[in-house]
Amino acid sequence: MRLLLINPNTTSSMTAAMAKAGASVLAQGTELLDATAQYGPESIEGYYDEAFSVPPILDIVAAWQSAVDGVVIGCFDDTGVDAARTLTDVPVIGICQAAMQAAATLAGSFSVVTTLGRAVPALEHLALRYGYERVCRRVRSCEVPVLELENDRGDASRRIRAQIQAALDEEGAEAIVLGCAGMANFAKVLSQEFEVPVIEGVTVALKWVESLACLGLKTSSRGGYAPPRTKRFQGQAL
Repeated sequence: MRLLLINPNTTSSMTAAMAKAGASVLAQGTELLDATAQYGPESIEGYYDEAFSVPPILDIVAAWQSAVDGVVIGCFDDTGVDAARTLTDVPVIGICQAAMQAAATLAGSFSVVTTLGRAVPALEHLALRYGYERVCRRVRSCEVPVLELENDRGDASRRIRAQIQAALDEEGAEAIVLGCAGMANFAKVLSQEFEVPVIEGVTVALKWVESLACLGLKTSSRGGYAPPRTKRFQGQAL
């Protein structure tokens, strides 16, 4: 089995970190391929960045669709997931949906800790769309830019921990969802420290898509996920 992990931003170091985390949980015999957007923003922080990230995702999916058994899109906004599902019949999973599904399975409530405040409305919308508005107590921001998560000397770790503690104390959250692909390596340590499930979406999404592919399940081609109609497109994405 071959799975494809797509980083919709252009920062290859983030791709490598996600792939390392993901490869550690996959079954023997499952091959993990990874791809980084070749154009677009270096990080995705809000609606504007998200809009420019979709075309490179679709380029990657179109290039690999016949060579893989499942796709994970490694952005917590679930950027381009719906569009990607129209290009391939293999399962396509976004890391937000995966993480929220896991949290709602393991706990009666959860809070999300994400990067910047500008990301909060999009994640609140996704919680509503996925049906978790009652169990998602709050989406919190730690006010750390995405790329600062890679800075070992920065303040990101302290800020994330502070928001987790606040979510436990103020909202009574029973689990925590880390709302950024760049937080993939924090989850295990934080779960042990706070003694609640701390969930990041990259590994969960990869195990989920691996399971769907193993079951031979495909994306529906009816309705919204029907293949795109043939038509002329003009101009360039950027």
